[in-house]
Amino acid sequence: MSSSSTPTTTFIFSLLPLFLLLSDANANAVDSASTVCIIGSGIGGSSVAHFLRRYSPPHLNFTVRIFERNPVVGGRMATVNVSGHIFEAGASILHPRNLHALNYSKLLNLAVHSPSSSDESSSSAFGIWDGRKFVFKTLSFKSEFPFIDKIVSLANSLLMLFRYGYSLIRMDKFVETAVNKFCKYYESFETRPVFETVDEMLKWAGLYNLTTTTLAVELADAGLSPLLIQELVTVITRINYGQSVSMSGLAGAVSLAGSGGGLWAIKGGNWQMAAGLIDRSDVELHLQEEIESISSNGEYYELNSTLRNSYTCDIAVVASPLDELSLKFNPPISIPKRELQHTHATFVRGLLNPVYFGLNSVSEIPELVGTIEIPDLPFSSISVLKQHDEKDFTYKIFSRKPMADAILDSIFSVRMETIRINWAAYPHYTAPEVFAPFILDGQHLYYVNAFENAASTMETSAVAAENVARLILSRFSSVVPLSLPSLSSKGDGGDVHVDL
Repeated sequence: MSSSSTPTTTFIFSLLPLFLLLSDANANAVDSASTVCIIGSGIGGSSVAHFLRRYSPPHLNFTVRIFERNPVVGGRMATVNVSGHIFEAGASILHPRNLHALNYSKLLNLAVHSPSSSDESSSSAFGIWDGRKFVFKTLSFKSEFPFIDKIVSLANSLLMLFRYGYSLIRMDKFVETAVNKFCKYYESFETRPVFETVDEMLKWAGLYNLTTTTLAVELADAGLSPLLIQELVTVITRINYGQSVSMSGLAGAVSLAGSGGGLWAIKGGNWQMAAGLIDRSDVELHLQEEIESISSNGEYYELNSTLRNSYTCDIAVVASPLDELSLKFNPPISIPKRELQHTHATFVRGLLNPVYFGLNSVSEIPELVGTIEIPDLPFSSISVLKQHDEKDFTYKIFSRKPMADAILDSIFSVRMETIRINWAAYPHYTAPEVFAPFILDGQHLYYVNAFENAASTMETSAVAAENVARLILSRFSSVVPLSLPSLSSKGDGGDVHVDL
């Protein structure tokens, strides 16, 4: 899951003892041999395992199995190797108020970095391309002197203000309001209930109404100018979700938040959060084993895999989008039909062709090229990941369709290496959104990705997973933590800081 109007990037949260049991009467409520099977090893599945271990009392010694159809964990968090250099290929940025991710990075002792301090370009030069010309460009001036960079940054801010006016401030306020409401999901258990449906989870935080209308309508109601919505906002939604401002309002707000300051990532790849959580959670991990069916007899679930193995589980958790899985249920389940938005990520080691953009030299091309909503545009964005020398760069291209060689040859004057990845990345957002239930069968079959119809990020997956873990404990074992410090509180264990 971000805001362009961000608070301090240092966050303090507590790692205190997590709960008190309701009563000793619950001590024998569950057989210690109870088994939880989780389908999917991304941030959702690994977070469910983590929170089950973290919140369970000692007598609930679950056996936890995670099934992953791919040879590595991480789901949609993945890296790509381009000519010996590693770059994020999937979910790539985190917001300074993503407290679960911050907690994970500290818990797992993972190094973090901000995009501006990494090997990747900070994309300080930004342009909006309409297919024929740049309708807006910021200044680009590289200097060894920090005060020069500050002057250029100030000049760019004035250029933005001159073009879009006070609508920029209204956009910041819109995003900040949504982020503040989302942060209610970090409150302590005394004030934060367990949610059985996505609808009630969103209504409790005051976010539900944003899912009932489009981003365009929400921003117009907030007083943003049509020019800002048509240009800058559209560029951001096309980059972050591959969609236009016709997407639903909450996902759109999250997209705008992902363009702000203070953004960060895990050095070496965000997938390490999932790997670390799985490693710490005493999980029986099954790589390259896809579950093809889940059957329930009312007392337990039987999972059958493509390797012809069969597993019995007391609790089954689906932590992967069902929309394009060939997973069969017996008895059948019913969830709202949902299409996934495919994003094609193309990585190119080479050199852009300035003639394609109507320019004279490569140096005139912004480090980040965004596009507005025009049907014939072949790409959503092109960004510089790394500059090797004056005529050698690594680029990332986002597009809604595969980038054919002929198109790439017109955009690039040189291509030394090309890697294409087709991500079934997130839902195609359409207001009003309709949500699948967290509990798929009224018993103990759970669906973490039901929350993705509200917004799809690493942090929203962790928030949904934490709720599902609490839901499992409250329904399966009748054991509910009585208290848990909020993630922003201080505790006896000392303060934990993450400095970005």
